[in-house]
Amino acid sequence: MYAPLNEELLRQHGVSIVLGPEAEEDLVALASGNHRKGSPSQRLGTEALPRLKFIQPDRAGLPALDRYASLEMPDGSRKIVAATDATRGCKHRCRHCPIVPVYDGQFRVVPVDVVMADVRAQVEQGATHVSFGDPDFFNGPTHARKIVEALHREFPDVSYDAIIKVEHLLEHRGLLPVLVETGCLFVTSAVESVDDDILARLEKGHTRADFIAAAGACRSVGLTLVPTFVAFTPWTSIDGYIDLLTVVEDLDLAGHVAPVQWSIRLLVTWGSRLLELDDIKTRVGPFDAKTLTYPWLHRDSRVDALQRQVMALASGSKIPRAAVFETARELAHAARGQVKTFRSIDLVLPSRSAIPYMNEPWYC
Repeated sequence: MYAPLNEELLRQHGVSIVLGPEAEEDLVALASGNHRKGSPSQRLGTEALPRLKFIQPDRAGLPALDRYASLEMPDGSRKIVAATDATRGCKHRCRHCPIVPVYDGQFRVVPVDVVMADVRAQVEQGATHVSFGDPDFFNGPTHARKIVEALHREFPDVSYDAIIKVEHLLEHRGLLPVLVETGCLFVTSAVESVDDDILARLEKGHTRADFIAAAGACRSVGLTLVPTFVAFTPWTSIDGYIDLLTVVEDLDLAGHVAPVQWSIRLLVTWGSRLLELDDIKTRVGPFDAKTLTYPWLHRDSRVDALQRQVMALASGSKIPRAAVFETARELAHAARGQVKTFRSIDLVLPSRSAIPYMNEPWYC
């Protein structure tokens, strides 16, 4: 996805062909010598992305599935994970999302038989869990239901996880029991913030109250919710950060959050809709070709210092989630000029979670 956004930079480094999303036909044409001048990146914003005829991915020659990230279960066991997509792109245009500059509200549905053929091949390789990588599994709720029902019908012992927006968890709450019944172990949702002003700036499509309601809806049917956050933005205050931690704890979700999430800093990429905001335009520095982002500094240096402290803390993979959460909260209170201890935690306890989680952290 980042290739077409950074085409000029890539060409400066000698890259002659730049391929972006939905580029399989262009790749085949390139391999067969029939490639047209121009690339998907050059067509972005001028016409719709192509609608491809999807086929089953050929994974022959790739490393065995047990060489990739696995799913850690609360009892200490591991599940081999398959990865597939039921859809591509996203029909939403959240300001901060890196998908938006390239898909711009478009999404494509992968046929059920193609998805199932891909899953079937990976189950034959030993997979016992499927991770759906769709930016939002409920962009097409009827399609999603067909997928999970087909999966459960053919492989009743195979579990799965998916990514679903807060607003879709509420809009399609009638489907939440279906997820549980068909083997969904958890749903990841990009909550980003509990500050309504920040959520409005990001155009997330939900509010603080919506997040609380979605957490309740998931809990009521026994569906595990895994929220992710952009904890540090140019509008985040120390008090706001403490408020985020408090809300998550009150919802009994602190143990559901990967430690790195408490340190995530807003990224402003090339072509980001964040650049529509005047206060972002005046806050960011020149484009950094090394990080492929526009760097920014907070008006309150304490916020940037806190982010660095929490990032260093979260980078310790052996520290339990509860310890990271409570230490981050103590650091935040210290940044506010308060010395506050919440609980005494043995930081050398083995890292365990009450919910399943991937053993390689990632970002949503």
